[in-house]
Amino acid sequence: MINILFIHQSAELYGSDKTLLVLLSKLDRSKFFPVVILPCDGPLKTALEKGEIKVIIAPVLKLYRKMFSIKNIFLFFKDIKKGISILDELHKEYEFDLVYSNTLAVLLGMIFAKKRRIKHIWHVHEIIVHPKIIAFIFPKILNIYADIVVCNSKATKKNLVDREKNLEAKSIIIHNGIEEVNKVSTRNTKANFGFIQSDIVITLIGRISRLKGHKLVLNTFINHIKDNNVKLLFVGSPVEGQEYYLEEIEKIILDNSLQEKIKIMPFTTNLSPIWNSTDIAVIPSTEAESFGLVAVEAMLSKKPVIGSNHGGLKEVIVDNETGFLVEPNNENELYVALLKLIENQELRNYFGENGYQRAIKEFSADKYVQSFENLLIGILN
Repeated sequence: MINILFIHQSAELYGSDKTLLVLLSKLDRSKFFPVVILPCDGPLKTALEKGEIKVIIAPVLKLYRKMFSIKNIFLFFKDIKKGISILDELHKEYEFDLVYSNTLAVLLGMIFAKKRRIKHIWHVHEIIVHPKIIAFIFPKILNIYADIVVCNSKATKKNLVDREKNLEAKSIIIHNGIEEVNKVSTRNTKANFGFIQSDIVITLIGRISRLKGHKLVLNTFINHIKDNNVKLLFVGSPVEGQEYYLEEIEKIILDNSLQEKIKIMPFTTNLSPIWNSTDIAVIPSTEAESFGLVAVEAMLSKKPVIGSNHGGLKEVIVDNETGFLVEPNNENELYVALLKLIENQELRNYFGENGYQRAIKEFSADKYVQSFENLLIGILN
């Protein structure tokens, strides 16, 4: 039995949370015993415990923008002592063979693994470009503190290796995988969002932030799309402390009297009714996504996807086959791609079917977990 300590930075169910849940839910429990450290309670903890996975709440030494004040730096060092103490007690009981850190946002794993001389896998889900000092430092930290760096895309790996050449030898790529759970239903759910069945619903799922392209979609809609049957659906919540992004979007909608055409709903773990109501999925990220799990979710629901032509999305969406890749931050290109799909249901169906076949072949949960199981066994041999 291989005992593994998993450390993760949140208890939500966004991208990196979902990939961890998929991995732990399908991991062969006859070979691997996982113990998970989370910083707080939340839907991820609930889901893991439902699968009889041991979860401990403890400081994970999470990085955040406001941590570099005197008070927060003091608290950070206090959390190091507390976190290591908790892990030492767990280590006495389970004698961990591996430490797995999920995302660059957590530092507890690297400290504990180094102190106790345990193999350390660091799973990177980010493409960090700025602040420049962080983008410069993290690849060097990975080179020192990780035995294996798992990148969720070629784009993620390239961003690291371009900054630290030594990472080439210890970095591997495992594309994210997701379980096919909910089949697309013909049941009319558009009415649940205040739309009618004949409406063309364009959906953007993701945190409401400056990176996800909500304002780009809004401006494209306001400036170009005049068809009364086209509606927008935004699904997601702002990052804590950045609620002003949501307020700015709500103001744009109000100022343009678009309350009947554009709906916003908070983050939800049940996406089936949303995909059932969606005709076109958009992922117009203004900065490079490391992967783009929402694109795979849309493809599994047989929806055409329009995404920004950078980062990991280029490895998920096949241009003109499963959707369109458009120049980042280009309002006109986004409009042209949307118009092609708005006006052509056959093309939407064609892209949707192609996307589904690609998703189940390339981004299945089974393929994802098998790749990790091979890695977990291989690193100890």
